[in-house]
Amino acid sequence: MTPDLLQQGAKRVAQQAVRQAQKTESGGRETSYGRIAQAGEVDITHGRILYLEDVSVSFDGFKAINKLSLDIAPGELRCIIGPNGAGKTTMMDIITGKTRPDEGSVFFGSTIDLLRHNEPEIAQLGIGRKFQKPTVFEHLSVFENLELALKMPKGVKASMFFNLDSQQSDRLAQVLHTIHLADSVRVQAGNLSHGQKQWLEIGMLLMQDPKLLLLDEPVAGMTDHETERTAELFLSLKGKHSLMVVEHDMSFIRAISDIVTVLCDGSVLAQGTLDQVQADERVIEVYLGR
Repeated sequence: MTPDLLQQGAKRVAQQAVRQAQKTESGGRETSYGRIAQAGEVDITHGRILYLEDVSVSFDGFKAINKLSLDIAPGELRCIIGPNGAGKTTMMDIITGKTRPDEGSVFFGSTIDLLRHNEPEIAQLGIGRKFQKPTVFEHLSVFENLELALKMPKGVKASMFFNLDSQQSDRLAQVLHTIHLADSVRVQAGNLSHGQKQWLEIGMLLMQDPKLLLLDEPVAGMTDHETERTAELFLSLKGKHSLMVVEHDMSFIRAISDIVTVLCDGSVLAQGTLDQVQADERVIEVYLGR
């Protein structure tokens, strides 16, 4: 990881920190930008929580990711767009340890080399991922799904004698409110709507208290009302967590995004506000084939 990458966007992240402090409505603690990291914490003293530098990976001669460099600030909500085959899913596979790149660096904060860790370890470090299709325990209630997702020992004995303490109960109640399911706490997950199942899975990730959330097409298949509520949910998380959102719904992206990154052929094609990237001739050519 080069000093240039560490310093990239330093002015922007300083400005963003001020904006986050002013705008965050999520309650709870906000992301810290300036203090020294403590043992067991991700070191974000350089103002970046995720770095990818010159990352490449090929599958059977096809370069799915090509010299990709990208960085995200603590508390930032970054939207990733691009045509099919641009490398969006492969990028998230690399970040979460599912795919190993052929070359390049991937750091969580300034000190944690993600390429030295496997998928379960990366999840334990504080990176949560949600795939497009919701995965919940449909035969269990909303409450039971969230309870199972708590950070706690998962052995048989520990599970048999486990009871929520007051702090865990408060955390669960807070997450229920955040994901708009406080009135459905005893409802069986299989009876929820598609959008509600998506919210429940996000809630299960939140019970793990992740520092970075990777969300793949979270509003696909949702009603307009559910999409609007999901935008509210994501905006409430911004500043408290860092989010990387891969999505095709431009109306949804407009509602939540500050910065949009456009991927094409496995590398960054353009970056800026949604208006800026939509006006970029290179982006227009990629999407419209001109």
